[in-house]
Amino acid sequence: MSKQHPVVAVTGSSGAGTTTVKTAFEHIFRRLDVTAGIIEGDSFHRFNRKQMRDAISSAAARGENISHFGPDANLLCELGKLFKTYGETGTGKRRYYIHNEEEAKLHGVPSGEFTDWQDLPQDTDMLLYEGLHGAMVTEKCDVANFADLLIGVVPIVNLEWIQKIHRDTLHRGYDEVDVTQTILRRMEDYVKHITPQFSRTDINFQRVPTVDTSNPFIARDVPTPDESFVVIRFRDPAKFEIDFPFLLAMIDKSFISRRNTIVVPGGKMLLAMELILMPILKRMVDASKSDTRLVA
Repeated sequence: MSKQHPVVAVTGSSGAGTTTVKTAFEHIFRRLDVTAGIIEGDSFHRFNRKQMRDAISSAAARGENISHFGPDANLLCELGKLFKTYGETGTGKRRYYIHNEEEAKLHGVPSGEFTDWQDLPQDTDMLLYEGLHGAMVTEKCDVANFADLLIGVVPIVNLEWIQKIHRDTLHRGYDEVDVTQTILRRMEDYVKHITPQFSRTDINFQRVPTVDTSNPFIARDVPTPDESFVVIRFRDPAKFEIDFPFLLAMIDKSFISRRNTIVVPGGKMLLAMELILMPILKRMVDASKSDTRLVA
């Protein structure tokens, strides 16, 4: 952890609401005039697309399982080292995983491959990670230990499955049966490696639908933000000086459900994120600049 070079890690699977988080951070960075080094979690996968398919087939032949949720398919120790190095020096290396043809044209690398490792831009104010393993802890690696702010974004599991099925079938061209099998194959790794991270995060944003999602495999539509609430839990509200009366006054129809939890309408998720994270990030940036002047 570092005052001079803070690291913020957003943990949540694709479709969990991380796009909303990304938008919130973009708004906050613009207002605070902050330059962030952005790290995409997929770039720390161990295998490219073909290698991952081969690894899955080989594991299945041995009666075993491997998935992007688990440590065997990811460079977790390298991710922890990046957090540590950035916190100490404000430097590090990153790459990109190419998901589709649009990204392939942008980076000049085939879909399913990685770009080369390159240095982060110089003079960034903080590091922002968005991926599956920002709060990961294994026997060999403690990624969470090197983050200054850990944020979890996770819908209830049935909603997460609905979003994955719709995204992968409508936007990535996968067959619905194959997507369902992927969900089932990865379930053990999700429970063992993804779920525990949300007990380590400083702030959790959990989307809860108000419509029936009891059978996610037959759902025809993804519940809209207006058909959900967002449960926001703070591990230690005093640590980040969370002002609950201010949030209740600013977010219509919000309410306190526990001493460390506020619930807001789903359509207010972006507003809630900005109201909560803006003062936290401002204090981090101010402390970073103050620490830099002291070092100089």
